[in-house]
Amino acid sequence: MDRSGTVRRTGRVDDEGQVLVPWPGEPLASRERAAVRVRVWTTGADDPSAWSEPRAVEAGLLDPADWQAVPVGAGWGEDPEAERRPARVLKDFQLDRPLAHARLYVSAHGLYEVEINGRRVGDETLAPGWTVYPHRLRYRTHDVTGRLTEGANTIGAWLGDGWYRGKYGFDGGTRNIYGTDQALVAQLEVTYRDGTTHVVATDGTWSAAPGPILTSGLYEGETFDARLHDPDWCTPSRTASDDWTPVRTGRRDPGTLVAPTGPPVRCTEEIAPVSVTRAEDGRYLLDFGQNLVGRLRVTADGLAGTTITLRHAEVLQDGELATRPLREAYATDTLVLSGRGPITWEPRFTLHGFRYAEVTGWSGELTPDKVTARVHHTDMRRTGWFECSDELVSRLHENVVWSMRGNFVDIPTDCPQRDERLGWTGDIQVFAPTASYLYDCAGMLDSWLTDVGLEQLPDGTVPWYVPVIPGKPMWTPIQPGAAWGDVATLTPWTLYQRFGDVDLLRRHHPMAKKWVDLVERLAGPSRVWDTGFQLGDWLDPAAPPEDPAAGRTDRYLVATAYFAHSARHLALSAAELGDEAEAARYFALADEVGEAFRRRYVLPSGRMTSDSPTAHALGITFGLLTPEQKRGAGNRLAELVRADAARIATGFVGTPLICDALTDTGHLDVAYRLLLQTECPSWLYTVTQGATTVWERWDSLRPDGSLNPGGMTSFNHYALGAVADWLHRVVGGITASAPGYREITFRPRPGGGITWARTRHETPYGSASLFWELTGTGMTARCTVPEGCLAIAELPGCEPITLYPGEHVIGTEKIAEAAV
Repeated sequence: MDRSGTVRRTGRVDDEGQVLVPWPGEPLASRERAAVRVRVWTTGADDPSAWSEPRAVEAGLLDPADWQAVPVGAGWGEDPEAERRPARVLKDFQLDRPLAHARLYVSAHGLYEVEINGRRVGDETLAPGWTVYPHRLRYRTHDVTGRLTEGANTIGAWLGDGWYRGKYGFDGGTRNIYGTDQALVAQLEVTYRDGTTHVVATDGTWSAAPGPILTSGLYEGETFDARLHDPDWCTPSRTASDDWTPVRTGRRDPGTLVAPTGPPVRCTEEIAPVSVTRAEDGRYLLDFGQNLVGRLRVTADGLAGTTITLRHAEVLQDGELATRPLREAYATDTLVLSGRGPITWEPRFTLHGFRYAEVTGWSGELTPDKVTARVHHTDMRRTGWFECSDELVSRLHENVVWSMRGNFVDIPTDCPQRDERLGWTGDIQVFAPTASYLYDCAGMLDSWLTDVGLEQLPDGTVPWYVPVIPGKPMWTPIQPGAAWGDVATLTPWTLYQRFGDVDLLRRHHPMAKKWVDLVERLAGPSRVWDTGFQLGDWLDPAAPPEDPAAGRTDRYLVATAYFAHSARHLALSAAELGDEAEAARYFALADEVGEAFRRRYVLPSGRMTSDSPTAHALGITFGLLTPEQKRGAGNRLAELVRADAARIATGFVGTPLICDALTDTGHLDVAYRLLLQTECPSWLYTVTQGATTVWERWDSLRPDGSLNPGGMTSFNHYALGAVADWLHRVVGGITASAPGYREITFRPRPGGGITWARTRHETPYGSASLFWELTGTGMTARCTVPEGCLAIAELPGCEPITLYPGEHVIGTEKIAEAAV
């Protein structure tokens, strides 16, 4: 401890690891702060590096006893059947001496936005996000020192229903999933310069009143009456009102309040309309040129009571908004003007999926500068990029990025425009390899996987989507399903491979083991899982619109293949965690299931009993075939693709695998034909139709311009974009060959007339990149290897060479000479 009272500690960690190095000292206690800086010793060097710049860290509230706050909300409006007008809550308080610092710890039953002395605190949207609320409710910590003043202060919050008690889910939706109260949980802790503290926590002394938001729902949209809004409502100088009444207090187990492991949802981009068209009846149609998830911000003026209505849709039909795919999500926001001059407004507690918007009731001319689309999603750090010489393929990759952005809204969702938006387990299972390249999604998915474990049934069943919406007939009671339940084993392994976090693997290992043990019981001694409800190769393009599960591939072939695949990955996880006995048991189980798969589903030639691309791709990529069978299966798969003129014939299960299956069996040319096909169904068909996101169905928009007639049609769904993982590894050429990219393989495999590709990934160790281009004599490649990593370059037709950290320019001729 120095004379200022600062405690200084130093220590050395003798370990070759550079990322996720354990905290070297005692864990921080609640509210404890530290400044951290590091230096490194290089192997063989006597002197360390210079110290890094210090970074501040601070612990939140780590003990349930730290919490004094209780949930507070309006004492009215809790009729479960009524449309409930959102409330605001507030508290006036005095600070009687100079401040040193202040922290706000805040969450809610429902959604919240906090203000202090008339200024917004934080910039997150739809806070506190969606978790399995009875077990985990996230709180956030804000430094609010600069928002407070000595003397009179006011803290208040807007409240909304959100996932907690709003209508959510398909088939009409469900209300009050977690409760009927709408309440704030907040604890403001002020430390004075003399070392004393003052706490303002939500309790019975707070007040509540109806706000100017009349209705609000994630699906429905929001109605705001500016005539009812006092901009000074959350200041000590606000106008006195009889609307404010004592709050109703609720209960919350403080042991369920947890700090977040990932970033919140935020506005990450603003997009102006590319066109504004006025109809004869005065309506305006706006095209933003990009299908996105977010909401509109408008600046409007007009007479008091003027009502402006904003409607949203992903596509147009006959020049009008195509709202049928929304089902019961009305996606309509309404602003009632106050007549007190221009107002800039956007809704608070809703998001929509849209490219187009219709505006009615606008006074005067609507110009592009008066309206902006604000893009919202979990504010993850971008880590992956790809482009190539084929503009359509580059656009396809950009569409995948936009679909990930639109569907990573606190949890990995599907279809952000309609009445669903659920955390489907199978969808992220197939997309996780792509997601973890494009964005640092480890914290977000780690949190969601925690909820998967909480929702897992005692027998090991993993729900089809998490968090669970109870009472939906098709999915109740919850039953086990292949590919969807396998998220428990495969997604933690994917995240471990991409981010190198063995603790993440360890946290979710019990969930994975319960799942595999369940399937082992269901399959029984035969080791073939051929019972129960299965989705199979969901959305195979051959399936009828009204029955997306009725594809070409035997559903139980899919189930048994995934059983073997999950058992093997559970064994790999056990080995990484140091449990050799468990690893041996599950490796043996995987071998037994593989043998059973071959007996039941594989013909002597290597063909599958289901003569479909998905069946053959599963057998090949999951390692379920003998070498001779693999050759036969690969040849048959290539035949099937050629016979269908390289049009897509796979659904959610087969699509992420088929290009790899062709590549691994010597049919790279066929994989490129499949990638570059532009006729329906294909990846590039959607691009040629002007898509800016990935569609849920291959023919969500049919060649004749009509919408797919199925009741489930979306133009923003990431699952079929899982091919981007193949683009990164095979076309771009970057593969993680050790967890966290500690070892990297640069192995581009050109084809399809693509003459160059550029890909970059921000690994945990730094930037890895590869730019290759074909030349008149071969290939030139420019590689970047991060510090602390080792890479192998395998250019076509050449022996591998080892690359060390730094920049490298290599060519096929140079490599050939080195190999000699």
